[in-house]
Amino acid sequence: MSGRTRPCPLTVGSIALSFHRGTAALVRRVLEAHGHPVSVVEAPHEELFRRQSAGEIDILVSAWLPSSHDEYLAGHRDEVTVLAPHYEPYCLWAVPPYVPAAEVAEVGDLARPEVAERMTRVIDGVNPGAGISRFSARMVADYGLDRAGYRFTPGDEAGFVARVERGLARHEWFVIPLWRPQYLNRLHGLRPLTEPKGLLGTVDAASPVVRNEAIERIRPEALARLAALEPGNAGVEELDVLINVAGLTPLQAADRYLAGRPHLLPRIHPGD
Repeated sequence: MSGRTRPCPLTVGSIALSFHRGTAALVRRVLEAHGHPVSVVEAPHEELFRRQSAGEIDILVSAWLPSSHDEYLAGHRDEVTVLAPHYEPYCLWAVPPYVPAAEVAEVGDLARPEVAERMTRVIDGVNPGAGISRFSARMVADYGLDRAGYRFTPGDEAGFVARVERGLARHEWFVIPLWRPQYLNRLHGLRPLTEPKGLLGTVDAASPVVRNEAIERIRPEALARLAALEPGNAGVEELDVLINVAGLTPLQAADRYLAGRPHLLPRIHPGD
């Protein structure tokens, strides 16, 4: 190692959704390029933050701050360092492109009787710990959608995607809680609704969260490269498309993404 300390193994924690897996794969490749052996674990939102708090995860990818995940980080914030954001996500509700904007332009329009009678009134989402799920459950009540027969039902990623595909195939009128970055935004022309009450949170900063004791074990140049990694919403959606449409694994998607952007990884020479 040219007199240098051998890089320590690191554990990266990924939230169990495909675009998070893609971002975690980028982080893994950056760390590996600097010689760190890396293992990746994944879990739903709240569980992953709990596992980092318990010392099981060195780097969590990624915390959406402040709106979506701040409450999950609050209990151990003094034990971690939040790096610069990799992208800037936000939550939304969307409808298929064939639902006329003249009839459904904002969330409140869903409660109008002539709209509600045409809509599928079960609103399917991803797991309950996701910010979009917490926000959506509140919105059903605050917009009076429950009185019009709507209910929000959290689920898993596969069921969420299947619901969108099924609804489009049947030409249903439905509303889907969504977010950017997410690959479905690129495929179907889903149209965001205006949400005037501001219940969907702000534009967040999606940042890796590193345990302070782990920072001492990460090569400084690896930490600097990780802090400077900024695929942005477009880059993360590109990874998500590669995973969900092209059928690549998260690591294969990261490798293809990085192959066209050699400046994102250092050149490691033998003996480094």
